[in-house]
Amino acid sequence: MAFLRTWHSYLSVFVAPSIIFFALTGALQVFRLHEAHKGYQPPALIEKLGRLHKDQVFAREERHEPAVEDAPVPPMRPHDEAAPGAQEESEPEPLPTLLLKWFFLAGAVVLALTSSLGLWIGLTHFKRKRLSWLLLLGGTLVPVTLLFV
Repeated sequence: MAFLRTWHSYLSVFVAPSIIFFALTGALQVFRLHEAHKGYQPPALIEKLGRLHKDQVFAREERHEPAVEDAPVPPMRPHDEAAPGAQEESEPEPLPTLLLKWFFLAGAVVLALTSSLGLWIGLTHFKRKRLSWLLLLGGTLVPVTLLFV
């Protein structure tokens, strides 16, 4: 049993940075804070972190705006219906969907918090503290290195 507990601690310290990262960036995505939508442009860092979470690329998504001559838009007449996407954005979300989003946000925050507490336990209460710190450093540097290679 001690063998399993030891390996659990080693692996947990190694993957804790990734778990905390994905919990926090996932929390941003619950309310689509990483995407631009009507009246909102996300900060560049939030947009990059969202893309890293989803696509494993630390860059802003390239936006290709159609040229005016490429995509002519007929003028709207008063009796025309609104564009299909415009109506969806103006409608409020149903209460169950909104509550589920807040529940998932709370879950992401709790996951980041408990992972941080577990990391603290692994770094301060484990007999081999130097090894724990090296695993934490490795668990941080491996993904960062792979990202920029």
